[in-house]
Amino acid sequence: MDMNDNGQVSGAEILIRSLLREGVDTIFGYPGGAIMPVYDALMDHLDEVEHILVRHEQGATHAAEGYARSSGKVGVCLVTGGPGATNTLTGIADAMLDSTPVVVIAGQIAVDMIGTDAFQEVDFTCVTQPICKWSYQISSPEEISRVVARAFYVAKHGRPGPVVLSIAKNAQTGMASYRPEKLDYIRSYDDDPEIDITRIREAAAAINSARRPFVLAGQGIELGDAQEEFRAFVEKGALPFGCTLLGLSVMPSSHPLNKGMLGMHGNWCNNVKTNECDVLIAVGMRFDDRVTGDLSTYARQAKVIHLDIDPSEIGKNVPVDIPVIGNCRKTLAMLTERLVKVDRSEWDASFDRYRKEEYDRVIVKELYPQEGPLNMGEVVNAVSEATGHDAVLVTDVGQNQMMASRYFRYSRKRSIITSGGMGTMGFGLPAAIGATFGCPDRTVCLFMGDGGLQMTVEELGTVMEYRTPVKMILLNNNYLGNVRQWQELFFNRRYAFTHLMNPDFQVLVSAYGIPSRRVTRREDLADAVREMLSTDGPFFLEACVAEEGNVMPMTPPGQSIDNMLMEC
Repeated sequence: MDMNDNGQVSGAEILIRSLLREGVDTIFGYPGGAIMPVYDALMDHLDEVEHILVRHEQGATHAAEGYARSSGKVGVCLVTGGPGATNTLTGIADAMLDSTPVVVIAGQIAVDMIGTDAFQEVDFTCVTQPICKWSYQISSPEEISRVVARAFYVAKHGRPGPVVLSIAKNAQTGMASYRPEKLDYIRSYDDDPEIDITRIREAAAAINSARRPFVLAGQGIELGDAQEEFRAFVEKGALPFGCTLLGLSVMPSSHPLNKGMLGMHGNWCNNVKTNECDVLIAVGMRFDDRVTGDLSTYARQAKVIHLDIDPSEIGKNVPVDIPVIGNCRKTLAMLTERLVKVDRSEWDASFDRYRKEEYDRVIVKELYPQEGPLNMGEVVNAVSEATGHDAVLVTDVGQNQMMASRYFRYSRKRSIITSGGMGTMGFGLPAAIGATFGCPDRTVCLFMGDGGLQMTVEELGTVMEYRTPVKMILLNNNYLGNVRQWQELFFNRRYAFTHLMNPDFQVLVSAYGIPSRRVTRREDLADAVREMLSTDGPFFLEACVAEEGNVMPMTPPGQSIDNMLMEC
């Protein structure tokens, strides 16, 4: 450890101490010239923090996201400057859209070289400002402790999100006294808005008088750690609810009031009832276009109540009658106190007709086919059943994501990790690696397609090095499946550049020393899943599924959300 006669230490040492003070126990990163002093300092603290060497900086950001989403803590990513920094941009934008708390720390050339077009110079602060909560360049060692404390506070308080720190080389090598700092508030940052009790009363009155209320449960419930408050709210009010993609595990899938997923590939009953309810209560969600469909026809008959911590989301997409701004852990509890018991059994039973029809026309065919190649959904269901609905689901993006989200089941909170707003292909593998460090006591099951896997396939090297116990399930249909489905439905089956010539994935994973199995026959599926789950460490299960399988039901883009196709 570098220390001078005055007891001062290097800025790199100050950075590591500051991270430890914030409770950081895991860092995902990739070294390089502009961040080398920090990596050198890190060598003196390997008994306090674990560094995971990824194979690409994008993988570092997604791994930090997976760690954050599974643990509820802030994920940390450490990279060099120039291309190392810019390689993190996709992950930063992904974290911003999905409100994931990560801190990305990137090296930078020395301050006196900035503006000279020096080797690997990029104005990373300006580049990242539009896609993160806060971006700051550290120019001296004296400011490191204060800035790191601020970064972690901003990342995890209020609506969470990514923070970017660019640290100049001279700030890393310069000497200063380490003065620990801890922030309890930032004067200019309102992370816990004062709750308007009048709005609480108005919302409670509207819910109590509603004959056909419906609740939309979003990821904000998970982010606010408000799962128990939400349970008390819907149970006291006898309020049926549907979940957004990122909110699917806020309540057990088996809960009788849980009607499944909302949106384009969600459950039909939810989309129909959205346009039939008289009061629509949105909790911690942002009315994404994949949930709403055509806004001109969305819930026009309903009085809309929106609970959210971010005032900018209120009325952004859907007009709101009663805004309730604040941490939903608090606002839900305040609402529940004011609810009265109402018999809504008839309204709840009205969902059943649509659930049965969807089951008969779509679900039974997808999960229990009698012949033909394997279906994506039946593979998902087999894995979910074999884990006892207790695993953490991680997905990549595409048909694998929609099938997994529809047919995986959840019994515990923080059990789904997927790229929602950004829809980032390649997210799955590194995010699953991060999740194994964020929740080491749980089974992590990753579903991915052959397209998304090959976007971050190098992270198999990280799996190999750390023996991360990811159970990887490849739904291999030799297509960019989601794009192909749209081409089938809306582009007259003109499959423009969506068929993939794939490698032999069994040979590929064997090069990384990862045990694997390929399954093509339905009668072999159960045994293959048992082998995967009983194998210590990682396992790669390749399921060869129907090449032209489709995710149904589906609301065509731009149409009313309840106008769902049941078949092609």
